[in-house]
Amino acid sequence: MAASRNRITHKHFRLDAMKIKRAQKVLRAGTKTEAVDRALDLVIAEHEQNRLALEANQRFIASGIEIKDVYGKLAD
Repeated sequence: MAASRNRITHKHFRLDAMKIKRAQKVLRAGTKTEAVDRALDLVIAEHEQNRLALEANQRFIASGIEIKDVYGKLAD
């Protein structure tokens, strides 16, 4: 098996310092790098949740189920 590559790379970005400080505080991160890493993890997790919800919604619609408004709240 081929040797795995190091997943950590050095990148240089120009970022808003106040946003990083706020993210660091909100995420309770010890360092700025940790704050950015946690924020990226949250974005990726949110995307995955949205993708799964969309797939479930599409399966629900495709199932052909009929929804009845028994209380008459959706009319108009």
